[in-house]
Amino acid sequence: MADQTRKVSLNRRQLLGATAVTGFTLAAGTATASVEGKPELTGKSVLITGCSSGFGNLGAILYAEMGAKVFATMRNLPRAEAAALAKAAEENDLDVSILELDVLSEESVNKAVAEAERLNGGALDVVINNAGIGTGAPVELQDLAMMQLLFDTNVMGYQRVARAALPKMRSKKSGLIVNVSSQLGRVMVPGMGLYSSTKFAVESMSEQMAYELVPHGVDVTIVQPGGFPTKIWENGNIYTAPMLERADPERKAAYQALVDGALRNGGGSADPKDVPRVIAGLITMAPGKRPLRLPVHPGPKPQVGINAVSSQTQVAMLGNSPFGPWVKDVNGRV
Repeated sequence: MADQTRKVSLNRRQLLGATAVTGFTLAAGTATASVEGKPELTGKSVLITGCSSGFGNLGAILYAEMGAKVFATMRNLPRAEAAALAKAAEENDLDVSILELDVLSEESVNKAVAEAERLNGGALDVVINNAGIGTGAPVELQDLAMMQLLFDTNVMGYQRVARAALPKMRSKKSGLIVNVSSQLGRVMVPGMGLYSSTKFAVESMSEQMAYELVPHGVDVTIVQPGGFPTKIWENGNIYTAPMLERADPERKAAYQALVDGALRNGGGSADPKDVPRVIAGLITMAPGKRPLRLPVHPGPKPQVGINAVSSQTQVAMLGNSPFGPWVKDVNGRV
């Protein structure tokens, strides 16, 4: 590879106020987005995890096409996916730096974020926590080794990256953390194992960060994709198949129908670029006006009602407490 270090329910304040400027539109308040003209990201620095495929890979190209300085990260460099991304960036004269980052390693995360900050000349404007894994099969069949890997990747990985980037963001009093969750972070489907549990944890951790970072000028938004045809299904099978092989036969027999459907090949026909498009629109919005949660899918979004009730409950519980200003700000109460 050539030079690898080269180049809603409730809205937070007035979510629709940015529509005329960015072309970022929402249908019926549910965060189904369409982009009418590309939002302008010139001058923005964006670090993304999990850029070997899926939303991360598509986003790296899209944000760079819109003018952003992109730091596309992935583990296990050198690899073919990194070479392909570097070639695409070079051919299209895009400012994409490819950095090695393994979310399982605090040392790797800190090194990559520090290098991105060095190349950027200071704090990053946007960090997109996207790297994650999924598995199928019932909870009882998810052994502790698999459970630990899931939480270490999907939850603690996000925490490692945020902790590395936040000191300079806080110092600058600006920044945006985007944590990619899932609609399965609010609702559950039997047979999805502990994937939903990790995304529920991402939702909780992210919302708490959003409140705590209000006085520091850093926004946090949780993006909740529905099903999209990305490699998460294929990659999930890589983890699920050996887990089922080592599972106790009696346990598997107890859940035969769910075991039979544990290996998945799907994600529907929705356009995976919808997710980076929504994130691009989010980046262009004024600080302090970005929504806490953005459901993304052209089809049903069952989490919308839960998001609304959760927001109302948080304000009812803490609105008159010392934390009230933070909670009301994040949940769109003036």
